[in-house]
This record gives sequence, C-alpha cells and structure tokens, in this order.
Amino acid sequence: MSAARAMRAAGPARRVLPPNGLPRLIPPDGPLPLADHIGRYGPAPFQAGDLITVVEQAGLTGRGGASFPAGRKMRTVAQAGRKAGPLRGSGGTIVVANGAESEPASGKDRLLLTRAPHLVLDGIALAAEAVGAARGYLTVDERQDELALHLAAAIGERERAGQNWVPVQILGVPARYVASQETAVISQLNGGAAKPAFVPPRPFEKGAHGRPTLVQNVETLAHIALIARFGADWFRDLGPAPAGVPGPGAGPAAGSALITVSGAVNRPGVYEIALGMPVGELISWAGGPSERPQAFLAGGYFGGWLPYDQALDVPVSDPALRAAGAALGSGVLVLLPESACGLAETAWIAGFLATQSAGQCGPCVNGLPALAGMLEQLAFGRADRQALGWAQRLVTLVTRRGACHLPDGAAAFVASALATFADEIRQHAAAGPCSRVRRRPVLPAPGYVWGQWK
Repeated sequence: MSAARAMRAAGPARRVLPPNGLPRLIPPDGPLPLADHIGRYGPAPFQAGDLITVVEQAGLTGRGGASFPAGRKMRTVAQAGRKAGPLRGSGGTIVVANGAESEPASGKDRLLLTRAPHLVLDGIALAAEAVGAARGYLTVDERQDELALHLAAAIGERERAGQNWVPVQILGVPARYVASQETAVISQLNGGAAKPAFVPPRPFEKGAHGRPTLVQNVETLAHIALIARFGADWFRDLGPAPAGVPGPGAGPAAGSALITVSGAVNRPGVYEIALGMPVGELISWAGGPSERPQAFLAGGYFGGWLPYDQALDVPVSDPALRAAGAALGSGVLVLLPESACGLAETAWIAGFLATQSAGQCGPCVNGLPALAGMLEQLAFGRADRQALGWAQRLVTLVTRRGACHLPDGAAAFVASALATFADEIRQHAAAGPCSRVRRRPVLPAPGYVWGQWK
C-alpha cells in the first residue's frame, strides 16, 4: 500500500504533537517509512505562510560549519531569484542539500540521512517552495554507495505516494576535504572539478546552472522541516537565553544540534543536544572519559583545541566556543587523552590538510606543506628552537589568502595547538620528541599516509 493510500485508509489525520524535548531530529526507531514519518511529524505544511520569516524568528544557524543564519541565507537567494527570472519557472532558483560530510571526525550527517531521510527531503521541498526553486540536489560522499541507494529508495517512495514536491537528484562528491565546500559543489554541478571557486559571484547570485542557489547542510534542512511544522517558539524552547532574559531558548544558540563525540570517551557516537549544554555534561552523556583526559578538539579540523579543565563549563554553541578559542563547526568534539601527544596529533592533521588542497592558491600549495613540515620537525625531529618561531610565522602568512577557507581553517587549528600545548611544544623544541609520539593517532585522517604532502 502506498503512503498516500495508507493515510487515506487511516481516516482523518490526527493532530500531531511537536516533539517534547529530545530527540527531535533522529527517531530512535528509524528509519521510518514515509507513512510512519508523516504519522510522527505530520505532513509537510506547504503554502502555510512565510517560512523564511519563521526560520529567521527561530534563529536557526547553519549546521555545516559556518553557523550563518539560515533564514537570512534563504531570503538572499529568494530575492536574487526574483531579480534573475521567474520563480519556479523553467529557470528558477536551485536548492542543494549538502550531506557529503568531508570532515573526517564527523558522522552526524550520514546518521541523519540514514535514520531520517524523509525529514531532510521535506526540508529540501519546503526550502525550495520558500525560495522559488524548481529543482534540488542532495550531495553525499561518492564512496557511500549504500547511502545513495537508501536515499534513492526514499525519493522513489515519495514519488509513488505523490509526495515528491520538487525533483531531487543525488550527487556523489569526491572524498576530499574541500570538495563539499559550497562553491566546489557548484563547480561540480556546472560540469567542472569539485574545487572551491573565487568569489564573487557567490552561489546566491550565480550558482548551479547559472541560477541563484541555496546551499544548506542536511541537518539545517531537517531543522527547517520541523520549524515549518511546529514554529519558531517551539524551536527556541531549547537552548540558552541571551544575557538578562529569563527562560529557555531565546538566544543565538537556540535549538538542538547533532554533535559527534569521539576520542577518549566510553560511548563515542552522535548525540542530539540542546545548544548551550556544557562540554562536561556532553562528555558525561558519552559515558565520561575512558582515559585520563588532557584536551578537547571542538569544531573539527577547522576548529580548535581547548584544555580539558578549562573547557568543561564552556557551553556547546558557536558563540561560546569561539569566545573560548574554538568553534562549533560541523558539530565535532574529540577528547584527547594524556597518553597522546597533542603536538603530534596536530602535526598529523596538518599533514593531512596539506594533501587536501585544490592546487589553486599559493597558501595551500606552498604554505600548508611548509607549516606541516615545521610541525613535523617540532613533533618528531631533533630539538630545534627556531622551528617554533617558523611555525608561528607560517600561521600568519597563510591566513586570509586563499580561494576557500582551507588555509584559514588549518592556520586556526594549528594556532590553537600552539597555545593549548605550549609547554609540551617548548619541551619538544628544547629536548626533542616525547615518548607519546609513538602512540597511534587519535584523530582520523582517511586515506592519508604520513608525509604524503612532501
């Protein structure tokens, strides 16, 4: 029986209550067939009002790494689309759902697409209606054939039920760190290589097929699908209030988020939390430390290191983490044990990032390998007091000079390590490598062989 016939056979639609508390995004008994998905959340409320305004009121920010206000991004694309030509016509604007998840330490997007594909597809369709899009794309890592087949089956189920409101095509993205950056995805959709492009024009001005394009992370779109159903106040019911305002969920960190917790914890995995939860409480959710801890990496490889004792009370939100010297980024938190060398871990990832360059800009082609080389010397080589000075100088030289944020992100990651592991780095510079450099790396770098950047 199709989802549409199943719903008709069940009689009048019952009133669906919004999820009270957590989880909101990932049903514990998922993935759900379309009829069960609609039974849980209700039908997608098309033509139910100004969705862009509601998303703006909700305060939703992007969950792909940049934390840009989602409603503002939608409004910009809709306005550009009106100037460019007829909305929802043969041209129209375009929506791209970014689920390629090139951050190696993150697993949230794959879990969301596996467990709640219809919520993401609802978000694509609702965002398309809001910005006047005629078509949509859903990107995944090109190596994830099983996930692509799973999503194709969900799209087919919607088509058979008459619920596929906008055509959605699945796009496999190369497994490179910068390949899922929004201008790289646009380049691939336009027939080029998946490499970041110099801007302007930005995707909202001239994106896929020359049309104004909305690129949103899949988690962001899943939140939009729920905000459309249950409203801004419901979304803001989770998260901290701004200073001086009583009650929950009114601040810039309102709502929930999916966070991938890994490293030295007893229960690594993806957790949906209310933004603003202290780092220490999230670690408790993950079963607490499995080894004696020394530091956190927050925000992934474009984030930053924070000392363990100083970070436990920091709220998990982008404003709070940035104030502390890290970022929310793509929702990554890695607990580093004392048995690992923070400098060696940083050198390992700096080497990995140096191999991920699109080969277009000097800061990536020359600067990142040089920076990785200095960190290798500090971590594994002979004692060299000058190497630290060179590493600090290279951090400054590669910043704000590339077509994308790879050099900026890598520099911020290294700069946070130079601060967090300052004592350890000085010991390396004075006496050579510590015994902990021989430990297997905690941080993942798929496909990377040490020294490959040379």
